[in-house]
Amino acid sequence: MSAQQKSYHTKATGAAAVTALNRSAETNLKLYGSCFCPFVQRLEDLKLETDLFPPDPKSRAHCRLWADHINRNIVPNFYRVLQEQDPQKQVEHAQELQDAFNLLMTAAHPSGPYFMGTQISFVDIQAAPWVIRLTRVLKPYRGWPDPDEGTRWASWVTAIETNEHVLATTSTDELYLDSYQRYADLAVAENRPNTSQVANAINSGRGLP
Repeated sequence: MSAQQKSYHTKATGAAAVTALNRSAETNLKLYGSCFCPFVQRLEDLKLETDLFPPDPKSRAHCRLWADHINRNIVPNFYRVLQEQDPQKQVEHAQELQDAFNLLMTAAHPSGPYFMGTQISFVDIQAAPWVIRLTRVLKPYRGWPDPDEGTRWASWVTAIETNEHVLATTSTDELYLDSYQRYADLAVAENRPNTSQVANAINSGRGLP
């Protein structure tokens, strides 16, 4: 008798469910995505209410450079930590992830609390889904530590965690814990091969698709 296949969340929960409902009116442009997907959770670059980029070209380029750092280093390392089954390698990958975050902080505004200063920016939005998954996914599955109080890293994490727009697109902790089990549990992942382009890319040592 085969084990019953685990079912996964198909709808957002908590504040994210409220936001999805409020944005569910018929429009010409529709966004479809998984309820736990970090890429779907990111904000648009469309100058609707608040411009996520600074006005001057140099600062805009600065933002795009570090947004690229997030996509090339922070995102892949997050999944390496989560998918790794060997405890020693988990520690090594966790250090690589923290180093990537630390490098980002060296380029951030010195007092912040956000990357560019007092207002949330494009860079913060690019990182936010993975920042909130540190405590909701990596902490329970891989023992990710809380930031040391009083550090620039801690003030940035707190600013993102408490931002009203981030909170409005975040589901309950249970949704993330359940949804990311497929990555953290090798047995589950092996029973569901080729179901994630992210997993396939990380497992082969490549960047994200």
